[in-house]
Amino acid sequence: MRTPPRRGAALATAAAAALLAGLLGPAAAHADTPPSDDISSDNVDFVTNVPKPEAVSNVNSDLAFTGDYAIGGNYDGFVIYDISEPEDPRIVSEVVCPGGQGDVAVSGNLLYFAVDYPRANDECGAPAVPTTDPDGFEGVRVFDISDKANPQYVSAVRTDCGSHTLTLVPGDGEREYVYVSSYSPSVNFPNCQPPHDKISIIEVPLDDPASAAVANEPVLFPDGGNHEQPGLLLPTQGCHDITVFPSKDLAAGACMGDGILMDISDPLEPVVTEVIQDENFAFWHSATFTNDARTVLFTDELGGGGAPTCTEEIGPERGANAIYTLDGEGANATLEFASYFKIERHQGDQICVAHNGSLIPVPGQDFFVQSWYQGGVSVIDFNDPKNPREIGYFDADSRIDPDIQDNDTWSAYYYNGYVYSSDIERGLDVLKLTDPRLRSAERVTYDEFNPQTQPVYRPGR
Repeated sequence: MRTPPRRGAALATAAAAALLAGLLGPAAAHADTPPSDDISSDNVDFVTNVPKPEAVSNVNSDLAFTGDYAIGGNYDGFVIYDISEPEDPRIVSEVVCPGGQGDVAVSGNLLYFAVDYPRANDECGAPAVPTTDPDGFEGVRVFDISDKANPQYVSAVRTDCGSHTLTLVPGDGEREYVYVSSYSPSVNFPNCQPPHDKISIIEVPLDDPASAAVANEPVLFPDGGNHEQPGLLLPTQGCHDITVFPSKDLAAGACMGDGILMDISDPLEPVVTEVIQDENFAFWHSATFTNDARTVLFTDELGGGGAPTCTEEIGPERGANAIYTLDGEGANATLEFASYFKIERHQGDQICVAHNGSLIPVPGQDFFVQSWYQGGVSVIDFNDPKNPREIGYFDADSRIDPDIQDNDTWSAYYYNGYVYSSDIERGLDVLKLTDPRLRSAERVTYDEFNPQTQPVYRPGR
């Protein structure tokens, strides 16, 4: 979330402040000392950085990958990078199309782009309007990126409460789907009315993507979600993000006050099969399955991404990852809590909390690379779900090296031999993992990678 959405911004900010005040107490203070002696561990090499271009210079958000290209979302639009030479990435194109959030997913020649701040209409140049404007547009924009140097705007699909995040769900070759997550309804918002306990599902005919439209709005919490737990940043109002594992017909939802499992064997009719809560979680933010779908890692964005939570005072169980094992199969699967993981490199007054990451595709093993905002990029071994540990990091910090720009990383993903970090301020960072335990991941290559649409990997695939 990072900057709370304009809708419910005061509520989210107040909730975060109250929560942190309650955790810290009136006398607590953060020690502002460097978290380590070096900006990276010995097994993580900084390769290069591509600064944000002037045209698309707002908050960097998520990443998607296709072939030799990385696509970086931004609150102002998106940037396409040529990463055929990871040591020397080049900007191929910049698309200015403001709308906030800028979550992205790619499928062949199509790019889906999330719009979560209302505009006067669905055109890229439309000015911002208040959320109370019934004609304001929020939702998903569709682009044709067959020519990476000249993307073309195809269409837009309005969704209730906009699109904070989106997830590509493969279809049958003739159509595919986009799960749209959004939240913070209000009786004052004509296009975002409570209760908002649903998601939107966009169906995209692949032979005519301009006719993409909302095909269903399934209610995931027919009895209402978690509203009563002390310390929630926001009550459950739909979901914040959904990760799908198409080959297993599974999805995991991070839904503010709840974590859920879903059966997506019918993509248009997802069925919630398990709902869990955690007294230490303030905001269920995202989820990742292991390659065998026997474990799920959920993240908690304590403070909404606007507060220093990687501190001794907050402790190791809040603003952390929660690791659950899956027992059983399909609709009978249940989630069993295994452990928490949080970086131990205390960040003082810097904003730090668990955020977006992906598996490092080591066949038969469970390793994860993850962003922690100003806590940098962490490499995590969770082969033993009850005993996860950090085995590497990159944390550009001017307290350690006064000549370096501080990091503030939104997403960190492993793709075809390198880690790409979408940094809110620095732009695009490229890292190389040199740990022998991770070497076999270099034999796994993707033609396309959306981190919230998990593939099954094996060597050479």
